[in-house]
Amino acid sequence: MSLMMQEERLILVDEQDNKVGIGEKMQVHRQGALHRAFSIFIFDRQGRLMLQQRAAEKYHSGSLWTNSCCGHPRPEESNLAAATRRLHEEMGFNCPLTEVDQILYRVDVSNSLVENEFNHTFVGAFDHAPAINPEEAEGWQWMTVPAIFAAIEQQPAQFTEWFKVILGHFGQEVIQQWADRLR
Repeated sequence: MSLMMQEERLILVDEQDNKVGIGEKMQVHRQGALHRAFSIFIFDRQGRLMLQQRAAEKYHSGSLWTNSCCGHPRPEESNLAAATRRLHEEMGFNCPLTEVDQILYRVDVSNSLVENEFNHTFVGAFDHAPAINPEEAEGWQWMTVPAIFAAIEQQPAQFTEWFKVILGHFGQEVIQQWADRLR
């Protein structure tokens, strides 16, 4: 099987994150099938979160602001290996990542697609500018946790649906604790 074909296959799971099958990426998102995913939150020593602005050409949620990086593990790839791989592919750097929690959510995104995900949440620390891949991200910025919550309240349409759900689920206090632990 080619690497590209493998990249486009997602791990289907039940609500306890047990693997129940494999699905083609676009079909999974069109059907809203529950699948395994991850989200990465990278903080600097000042406690700011690195936000990514998704590339306009992405298959959904183009040009919206979101967490530092997100993606899906390939079949037979661990969540940590997948998170490490995608962070480098999207943002051009590596740093140690630690899984802090999981969240189950279902949100409608653009282009009539659905993110129905058992999402593993990772955090990491990095104090430099990323070398973003323009096919994945068109911009990035550091923001404090309170400023992110305020920006989402003022302009919710500028942010991805899953990012808003993750932040709402964990809350400002918990997200700030993640940042503070990495200082």
